[in-house]
Order: sequence, then structure tokens, then C-alpha cells
Amino acid sequence: MPDLFKMGLILMVVGLLATAMLAGTDAVTRAPIAEAKRQELLSALRMVLPDGFDNAPDQDTMVVSDVRLEKKNKPVTIYRGRKGNANLGVAFTVVAPDGYSGNIDILMGVAMGGTVTRIQVLSHKETPGLGDKITLTNWPDAFKEKTLTNVKWGVKKDGGDFDQFAGATITPRAVVGAVKRGLEFFVENEAKLFEKAASGVKASAEIKP
Repeated sequence: MPDLFKMGLILMVVGLLATAMLAGTDAVTRAPIAEAKRQELLSALRMVLPDGFDNAPDQDTMVVSDVRLEKKNKPVTIYRGRKGNANLGVAFTVVAPDGYSGNIDILMGVAMGGTVTRIQVLSHKETPGLGDKITLTNWPDAFKEKTLTNVKWGVKKDGGDFDQFAGATITPRAVVGAVKRGLEFFVENEAKLFEKAASGVKASAEIKP
């Protein structure tokens, strides 16, 4: 009986030590991991936001809900770029729900006045060698400097100005449509997106798929 008690005590002590070590490791690594994630986000934001911002856009945000950005109306974070007191533009994610193999997540930047600065495809499940050209080529550069009025929003097969891929029209069509909806959202809500109050901006009308 004493041996069993001693063994149980040893196991308990070992368990407590292991728990303490894990807790200590978590405390030590939590901050570096969080900072690494922040730098990754900032890197992506620098890719799409208008050049010259001097604020911390990851800390200058508001949350909105609009079916044009996310079909299921899930909250979307708006990252605001400013230089001093001047508003330069925003970055936000828009989801194309009609990709060939599912959702396509796109980070897009828009300058004040409604001009697309850049887009970056964050994730997709499109067919390798066909639809994945949205990330493996410079095709996304075609969106730079585009507004709602200076381009025909569609792929060339549909009478628009954007190239499609040989054997893969659905993917670029989905991206073009999503970026256009994101731009429409921005133009409609531009002033509200820079309000100090972090109040959500609701779509006035749903966009039917």
C-alpha cells in the first residue's frame, strides 16, 4: 500500500511539473507567434493598400457585414490606410463563392475615389494547371487602377476586358465578379468606412448569386 501511494504521489508530481512546463512554454511562445501572425497580415496589407500609409492598418479597423463581400453575410474586417490625417484607402477580403471548386478568398485594396490598387488571392481550391493561374501568374495585375467605369467588368468571353484562361473560364469569371462587387460596396459606403465609430455597414440590398 505504501508503495502504491508513493507511486501515485510521484505520478502526480510528474504531471504537475509537465503541466507547469507546458504553461511556461505557451507563455514564452505566445507573444512571438502573435507577432509573426501580425507581420504576415501587415505584409499582405502592404501588397494591396495604396502606397504611403503611415498608420497601423491592422489596428485601424472596422467590421462590416455585406453579402457582396461574403455570401453568407459573415463579418468582414475593413483595414484602413491613412497618411497623417488623410485617408488613402482600405483593404478587405471578398469571397468569390462561384469558383470551379469552391470559394476563392481575395484580399483587395481600394484607393479613395474607388480605384482598385491591387488584389491578392489568399486561398482557393481551383484545378492545378488551369484555375490556379490566378496565383501562379501576373493575371491579378490586370485589376490595378480599375474603377467601376473605366473597364468592362467581365472576362472577354462574356464581352468584358479581362482575360480568361484556356480551358478555365469559370475561375477568372468568379474573381472578376467578386472584385467588382467589392468595388461596388466600397463606392457605396466610402464615407462610412472612415467613420470613427466602429459601427457595421449593412448592405442596402442583397446581391443574388
